[in-house]
Amino acid sequence: MKFNRILLVFIALGTWALQVEAGNPDRRGEAGAYELLMNPWARSSGLHTLSTSFATGVEAMRINVAGVGRINKTEIVVSNSQYFVGSGLSMNAAGLAQRVGENGALGLSLMALDFGDIDVTTVNNPEGTGATFSPSFFNLGVSYTHTFENKISVGVLFRGVSESIADVSAFALALDAGVQYVTGARDEFKFGISLRNIGSKMKFAGEGLADIAENDEDQQYRFDVQASGFELPSLLNIGLSYDFFADGISSRLTAFGNFRANSFLRDEIGGGLEYAYNEMFMLRVAYVYDIGTSSDGEDNGIYTGLAAGISFDVPLKKDSPNKLGIDYSYRDTEPYSGTHNFGLRISL
Repeated sequence: MKFNRILLVFIALGTWALQVEAGNPDRRGEAGAYELLMNPWARSSGLHTLSTSFATGVEAMRINVAGVGRINKTEIVVSNSQYFVGSGLSMNAAGLAQRVGENGALGLSLMALDFGDIDVTTVNNPEGTGATFSPSFFNLGVSYTHTFENKISVGVLFRGVSESIADVSAFALALDAGVQYVTGARDEFKFGISLRNIGSKMKFAGEGLADIAENDEDQQYRFDVQASGFELPSLLNIGLSYDFFADGISSRLTAFGNFRANSFLRDEIGGGLEYAYNEMFMLRVAYVYDIGTSSDGEDNGIYTGLAAGISFDVPLKKDSPNKLGIDYSYRDTEPYSGTHNFGLRISL
């Protein structure tokens, strides 16, 4: 009964959010802060960010915050992502998940985009003035998760989103919320639902929006251009998964599916498989499909739909639960040369 009440609350919130945003592909480009849709973590990006039902630890803060507490005690993750290889765009992220008390967990994550050095151009110097600048895009998230009897976990995350250059900046607060439910003799069946990026509008302001004009008497005066606000790219995830175990050889095969309702993009549906041997070596593959894509491909997204990844978890000591993990994932793109994610994690 407790799970039913929680589930009804999240479905009601998700329905309300989608109605408010009136999500449809015709609204593409009307939102901003699309870095909130980028996944810097290597494990979950190898699953195309479709692991709503079974995401755990630090990476859950980007998918379903309810999974943050499903760790032993402490997890630390750092990552680097080479986005759309050939574009010069990269992303760095770090996160910490920590159990507190018997049923609670706190999470902290930081993500920043690196655009490299961009040439400053003007009307009189279209080839560049010799100076460069680099935008600063970063977001910081703080979360709390509570687990009920190891079956139901709920979580909430508050995230600050900042975008700026030297003389113009914008800031917003966003909210994520999620729930996960596990059942079965070995907790093999998992269900999850998450609502992400619900928050205030962003609006750019600063000295860069000021301009100088002259009147008929050649007198100069300053005026400020008022920028329009824009929405955050809110979305709703619903996912489920099932673990198949092979007795005697410590193998696990997880099959999963996920539906994503986007407010400012096409809705997506996808699924995949993750194979694990003794929870030390893992292979994963996933495919996601944008509902309503055109048959000629002219209006499709940059990702082709394919993603894959690999992980190694090595005990820090023999028979110790403490592990060092190395993760890698690849997502195919057209054009560019794909997106590569590299991650290093310590689980205590």
